Amino acid sequence: MKLGYYPGCSLHSTAAEYNMATEAVFDALDLELAELPEWNCCGATAGHSTDRFLALALPLRNLVIAEAEQQKELILPCAACYNLVKAADHYVREGTPEAKDANEELQNIMGSSYKGTVHVTHPLEVIMRKEFIGKVKPQVKNPLKGLKVVPYYGCLLTRPTYVAFDDVEQPQAMDQLMNLVGADVKRWSYKTDCCGGSLTVPRTDVVYEITKNLVTEAQRAGADAIVTACPLCQMTLETRQKEIKNPIPIFFFTELLGISFGHPQAKKWMKKHIIDPIPLLTSLHLL
Repeated sequence: MKLGYYPGCSLHSTAAEYNMATEAVFDALDLELAELPEWNCCGATAGHSTDRFLALALPLRNLVIAEAEQQKELILPCAACYNLVKAADHYVREGTPEAKDANEELQNIMGSSYKGTVHVTHPLEVIMRKEFIGKVKPQVKNPLKGLKVVPYYGCLLTRPTYVAFDDVEQPQAMDQLMNLVGADVKRWSYKTDCCGGSLTVPRTDVVYEITKNLVTEAQRAGADAIVTACPLCQMTLETRQKEIKNPIPIFFFTELLGISFGHPQAKKWMKKHIIDPIPLLTSLHLL
């Protein structure tokens, strides 16, 4: 089965390991990812905070391309990209004046506008569907036995409500998926808290404090690592642990799926991390 794929800027740069792991996992599940040709940055997070028109026009251009490619579904692993493109799709379907204006401008520039025919999805949502989740367990050759994790969804997958594909207060998809591949999933009350990523440059002091609180609560819950589905959260939490006595690694959920599948390139993905996860994984005989 072929699905449209929008990696976005992060997965071609700071989160390249997320891209490699996602492609590997989807391949193992017999799902082909067709990267959107000539895609552009979605505008997150700088564009949408400075220009309302760009916040719609940038993601809508990608959706116009997806429609031209006859892609009925477009998968976006980056939570920020997913949030912004899902919102643009929502505004078009709702017929808001701003979306109509942006679509008219795209018609003038590109000769086409977005018709609202593409289903915007996140990889976590896709894998959890009934027709695909049954393919996960047979792929598990290296169960994540002994790996204690807390799932961290952040704010962009659950807010606002029209972008959410899971319970907005208590999302469970990542919890269930990690349990399925053998991880020891710990309960905690911070899975949808914001990481403060947008404040990384202007208020680094605030982000250090947020990260300290999140990591401390993860450790208090008994976790040795945090697992996420957002490049911004992953980067923020990995690079802002200098005040933590015992820093913990931050995994992308597809990395852990790939490890459980016994993917031969999994160790290569780990080398991209700021906080080295290899000692933890080797101590559990997972690498």
